[in-house]
Amino acid sequence: MKNYLYLMLFLFLMNSCQNTSDKHVENKNDVMNESLTQNVLLQTWDTPFGTPPFDKIKSEDYLPAFERAIKMHDEEIDAIVNNQSEPTFKNTIVALEQSGQKLKQIQHIFDAVESANTDDVLKNTSKIINPELAVHYDKISMNKKLFERINTVYQQKDHLNLDDEDSRLLEETYKNFVRSGVNLPAGKQKRLQTINKELASLQQQFNDNLLAETNDFELYVTDKKDLGTMPKQAVDAAAEEAQKRGHKTGWSFTLQRPSIYPFLDYSPNRALRKKIFNAYANRGNNNNAHDNKKVLEKMLQLRAEKAHLLGYDNYAQYVLVENMAEKPEKVYDLLNKVWQPALNTAKHDRDQLVAMMRKDGIKGEFKPSDWRYYVRKIREQKYNFDESVTKPYFEVNAVRDGAFLLANKLFGLNFKPLKNVPVWHKDQQVFEVTDNVDKHVGVIYMDFFARPSKRGGAWMNELRMQSNVDGKFVTPIVTNNFNFPAPTKSMPSLLSFSQAQTVFHEFGHGLHGLLSNVKYASLSGTNVPRDFVEFPSQVMENWMSHPDMLKYYAKHYQTGKIIPQELIKKMNDANRFNEGFRSVEYLAASFLDMDWHTINDTLPRKTLDFERKAMQKIGLISEIIPRYRSTYYAHIFGGGYAAGYYSYLWSEVLDADTFDAFVKSGNIFNPELARRYKKMISSGGTKPGMQLYKEFMGRAPKINALLKKKGFN
Repeated sequence: MKNYLYLMLFLFLMNSCQNTSDKHVENKNDVMNESLTQNVLLQTWDTPFGTPPFDKIKSEDYLPAFERAIKMHDEEIDAIVNNQSEPTFKNTIVALEQSGQKLKQIQHIFDAVESANTDDVLKNTSKIINPELAVHYDKISMNKKLFERINTVYQQKDHLNLDDEDSRLLEETYKNFVRSGVNLPAGKQKRLQTINKELASLQQQFNDNLLAETNDFELYVTDKKDLGTMPKQAVDAAAEEAQKRGHKTGWSFTLQRPSIYPFLDYSPNRALRKKIFNAYANRGNNNNAHDNKKVLEKMLQLRAEKAHLLGYDNYAQYVLVENMAEKPEKVYDLLNKVWQPALNTAKHDRDQLVAMMRKDGIKGEFKPSDWRYYVRKIREQKYNFDESVTKPYFEVNAVRDGAFLLANKLFGLNFKPLKNVPVWHKDQQVFEVTDNVDKHVGVIYMDFFARPSKRGGAWMNELRMQSNVDGKFVTPIVTNNFNFPAPTKSMPSLLSFSQAQTVFHEFGHGLHGLLSNVKYASLSGTNVPRDFVEFPSQVMENWMSHPDMLKYYAKHYQTGKIIPQELIKKMNDANRFNEGFRSVEYLAASFLDMDWHTINDTLPRKTLDFERKAMQKIGLISEIIPRYRSTYYAHIFGGGYAAGYYSYLWSEVLDADTFDAFVKSGNIFNPELARRYKKMISSGGTKPGMQLYKEFMGRAPKINALLKKKGFN
């Protein structure tokens, strides 16, 4: 912040001295430039493979670097606009694609660090810069003179002898400018700019509130009986958390998933389970300084108004026209096809859980906070399965190595630890990725463990996008981020089945970025439609639990023995038991997302009333809540999944169909299918998602394999 104030002071002095001598102005410029050249984010890095020098970057560096990079980008755009030569594909479209490289670099790095290892300076920087970035990009996308040049090239597209990727870049560039409001009259453009700026601020506020609500809660337990048969890893982690919070004895549980889930699974204290569950389910809904209701209600009004300005009835229409689904009706059609079978299964499972609770002598109403506890008991008694028995086979580094081995078997990739690469947190691991002839492919960072400075969930970032313009091949740098339990003094980090799946899932996103082989960065890696982007990640989960894959990596961390076949069967049978719940809670959240974003007017809505009616409409049973209630629904209010959370199901149709083809071939590592699959995901966004899939499979996707996988057919 201090550097930023100095920068603003220098800019002010420069503007105040326009009437002084040229020499005096040059002196002011020299001072400012000298200050900026000391900012490592604005320098050229002499690091392995161009990785960011995280050991030298300070939180205070980002804001002045952003400001300078924005100015540099403006100058590059001005150069394109003021080019006296006739507009061509190269001097307009490619020049625009190549502009703002420094700004993009800083933004990629900042977004990754701010989400995974934030602090007060980074939070404040985000509040300041996100609205500025919204204004900056709006200024470009609504630049009519720039669009005139783009349009001139676009109108000549059939006569320019462009290859397929050039044509795609031209088409997407033209379309994005139109979708951004370049053809709107000045008054509507100004209003759209105001909306975008305000939405950027509200999104940051939503995320800050959610992080604060998640970190503020503590359930302090002093009676060991309340832990039940909780695994030692979770007990030790809770004891260490209690010490961190100033307690000399006892156990502290938080709303981080590695903490709350074991408590809900194992604690026999029903009142305490209800207390921590309700705290989780009411994040952002406590009528305090971190309440998110007014924030999201305003966001929804602004999104609806934005859609109207751009010619759409609602925000979902605006979003989906660019996705494989194309329109809201297709999304609802898919959700409804799965909803009733999933709900019927969940009701059947609930009845078994209630019966189990009655055997415990409890007569009261079965609550959502009871679900996980009795699922565990059913699995133990009906399937003779206790997840704690499988965890020793899923030590976090072994699961990581399993994902790496799968990438080797399918795509010939190798992963070598990099010890001399700076990281943003000491827990990070870094690997160089090479192909089967030892050619450098890229770099991947793995950040496994939960901490207060990291937002919840799991995700992938691209620190550098792959590109290959004018023969200069830029290799990708990607990150995988998780919230797993950290090792304790007595135990390594042992993962549950679903956590191990998450490693393979996020690694699938990482592969999507690493295997990219296209010309332009804006079409590379995960720059694909929202309902295609989850496909390369979800398909990896299928390999994770297949016996032919498990034998390679699921080895007991103490004995080294491979997970027994009978335990694999128990694990897979037991995990299928709760499929109804998993599908229903996900689908409920997907319906909620679509209902919020198919509102056709800009009238205010009361969050809790709207959510309640939306869930009543689909018949959600009271024992299950949506996976994300509105006030902590970061996917759609704090991220990029607005009118897009359905995409996990859409992609699940693709991934089940794909893996079914591998299984039916008799070899889950089938080299020919793997080659064709690699070709598809390495194509990035150079073709529409459905076209890529049809080229891969030779046909459109079918839902049959998904329904069979879930046991709903």
